Amino acid sequence: MPQTVQGVVALAKSEPVQLVDIVIPDPGPGEAVVRVQACGVCHTDLHYREGGINDEFPFLLGHEAAGTVEAVGEGVTEVAPGDFVVLNWRAVCGECRACDRGEPWYCFATHNASQKMTLTDGTELSPALGIGAFAEKTLVAAGQCTKVDPEARAAAVGLLGCGVMAGIGAAINTGGVTRGKSVAVIGCGGVGAASIMGSAVAGASPIIAVDIDERKLAKARELGATHVVNSKDVDPVEAIREIVGGNGAEGVDVVIEAVGRPETWKQAFYARDLAGVLVLVGVPTPDMTLPDIPLLDVFGRGGALKSSWYGDCLPKRDFPMLVDLYQQGRLDLDAFVTEEIGIGDIEAAFEKMHHGDVLRSVVVL
Repeated sequence: MPQTVQGVVALAKSEPVQLVDIVIPDPGPGEAVVRVQACGVCHTDLHYREGGINDEFPFLLGHEAAGTVEAVGEGVTEVAPGDFVVLNWRAVCGECRACDRGEPWYCFATHNASQKMTLTDGTELSPALGIGAFAEKTLVAAGQCTKVDPEARAAAVGLLGCGVMAGIGAAINTGGVTRGKSVAVIGCGGVGAASIMGSAVAGASPIIAVDIDERKLAKARELGATHVVNSKDVDPVEAIREIVGGNGAEGVDVVIEAVGRPETWKQAFYARDLAGVLVLVGVPTPDMTLPDIPLLDVFGRGGALKSSWYGDCLPKRDFPMLVDLYQQGRLDLDAFVTEEIGIGDIEAAFEKMHHGDVLRSVVVL
């Protein structure tokens, strides 16, 4: 039987979110109902509320989540009721051209649940990133559920569902950061901080954190940055070059741009060493364009200019590994949980996000 639970919904553009009753259908073929234990408050949720993703209101917000599978539909074999899972928005299809060539982390036809969750009057909801986890329960495609160690703290490992995975993956998967490589991360919010942590776990050195907020730079040091640069006070490109200037280096091996702005992308471009890699993981707005850079500089510096989608992750490969590292004390996911809040506190969490007061507020149900 369909269930009525509480969920946080954005009914109209720029209006405060509301905690309302929503209807969760029984899972159909290939679907699962998950009882949500914890869900992080991500900038993407705010973008949905502000109409920055699309205008398919009303939205059921929330997507960085962990919980327990309650029921599965016909044909589901990868998870079963009782499994502890982290939700993801890359349920790969296995059949598209990316999957066919052995690169499922680029899957172009990822799955979501076929059925719709609704308001009690029957109005269909658009779940954020196909998940919608600011709710007591949610309906997802079974492939969006990744089994992990059930002893792990839900508030911490749920963050792998988006921002933390995006940052770690931008460093390790997209940027190819390995032992001995030098790294700079421009923008030390949640995603940038995760890039710093991922670079540290991979053995990179030096790791240079760049931001204009001293609080974020202090946190970056805690997470593994060996140097910090306040770009409000100095030219970050010159500062990075000075730090790595030995042996003729003109910059770092990998620069991760976690802001998503033309001016910081340009800084990242010139902060690379020759043949260095630039990874864009910050999300730009539709009006932004590439800065004016001579094409000869693009050719002359060599290397690679990349963007990172979800940290180029494959959830069934990456989530269990990262949760195991967390359980071993080698990956401090707890450091990203600034506060635990109730499901009715999301508007206040958005305000704290605006002021840079948190890495993540996490709703615990």
